[in-house]
Amino acid sequence: MRNQRVRRRPARSSRYPRAVPPLNPNLAGRVFPPTTYLVGREKVREFARAVRAMNPLHHDIDAARAAGFDDVVAPTTFTTVVQSPSVTQLLETPDTGLDLSRTVHGSEKIEYRRPIVAGEELSTVLTITDVTERAGNSILSTVCEIRDVRGELVATVISSLLHRSEDA
Repeated sequence: MRNQRVRRRPARSSRYPRAVPPLNPNLAGRVFPPTTYLVGREKVREFARAVRAMNPLHHDIDAARAAGFDDVVAPTTFTTVVQSPSVTQLLETPDTGLDLSRTVHGSEKIEYRRPIVAGEELSTVLTITDVTERAGNSILSTVCEIRDVRGELVATVISSLLHRSEDA
């Protein structure tokens, strides 16, 4: 028999308990302060390349203008970039109970009213709509409204985060 090395898990310290408290159930209904995001042309182009969106509207200002836009048009999933400051507010709020190392993105639905175009300033407001428990885990549901400087709705992003309450 070969000399086999047995891998053992390190002993758990009291600093990292096995069970993690669930998310704060009183989060439902919490609305975070508005954040703003100035959409940059190069940021749109970089994002489009990263997600392999090759439509000329995302890269070529002349093609975008020929299609009736003032500047390049962001791919639909660019809402992730725009809402990032709002999500950061959520993750950095101490009383949520969120532990980023135990959180995964569950789902996302984007409802667009119109495309996002480079050069515009957008504001976002994130609202926690629900906190539920399932099989010992927490599901945090959010709605993020993205509006232009006139206050008109550009897009709504409906998301859920799954927060593991115990080690797998």
